[in-house]
Amino acid sequence: MPDRRRPRLPRLLGKGLLSKLVLPPELEEIAETVRINDAGHGIDPFGLNRKGAYRGLALTYWLYEYWFRVESHDIHHVPAEGAAVLACNHSGMLPLDALMLAHDLMRNRRRPARIAMDYFVPGLPWVNLVFTRGGGFSGSRGNFHALIEAGELVLVFPEGVPGIGKPFSQRYQLQTWREGHVELAIEHGVPVVPVCVIGAEEQWPQVARIEGVEALGIPYIPIPATPVPLPVKYHIWYGEPIPIPSLYRREQAHDSGAVSEAAARVRSAVQDLITHGLAQRKGIFT
Repeated sequence: MPDRRRPRLPRLLGKGLLSKLVLPPELEEIAETVRINDAGHGIDPFGLNRKGAYRGLALTYWLYEYWFRVESHDIHHVPAEGAAVLACNHSGMLPLDALMLAHDLMRNRRRPARIAMDYFVPGLPWVNLVFTRGGGFSGSRGNFHALIEAGELVLVFPEGVPGIGKPFSQRYQLQTWREGHVELAIEHGVPVVPVCVIGAEEQWPQVARIEGVEALGIPYIPIPATPVPLPVKYHIWYGEPIPIPSLYRREQAHDSGAVSEAAARVRSAVQDLITHGLAQRKGIFT
């Protein structure tokens, strides 16, 4: 009788690039056992599935381990279970910082990061499927509500596109800080964990951009100074959770003053982490 048992995930992924990015056994075990709210269907309501989790780790493993040589600091501040919002600075021309963060959280906290994707990402062919299968979601309020209610970790970049598009001269200077993440955190009574990435601000300097390409589904086309990102060293710092439930009543989610105050509190915490992280690092590549 032929063996009709379900093949292991690496075999399902086929040959090619992923076959060269062989994960060590401990990461393969994480991909195969991490909790996914799939109700037994193999895929959760937002598109995350187990093969996507495996692919996400495999695609980012080499970058995380050997190119950016990521060091993770104080990840114990991220709740081991239950809902939370992670708010992080954003930079680097392309969102490689988001991918490294997602890898770090899966690897060191065994939790998938539900990354809020900006408005244009879900419309990008192929890219949108890879991101959603790995945990990304279209960053609408309804989706945010549902993920928090499901007890997920929601990763947001309140700077948005202006963050990854900031000029090199403005590195580590936070841009306009969106407030929606704290409004929803107050409404649901969940903590906000400040996060910062040190290194991504120097990874891929942008010399110019081509505007007026909205018809392609993207805000602009960046022109980088180098053909590939520089092998800077990443440091990811997680700060102490901001106890939103003990600071604000849920009805204050509709109080613009309270929301602005909470957003400023989170922004200040992220800025403090940036200042601390820059003081701790020895150099851009070390």
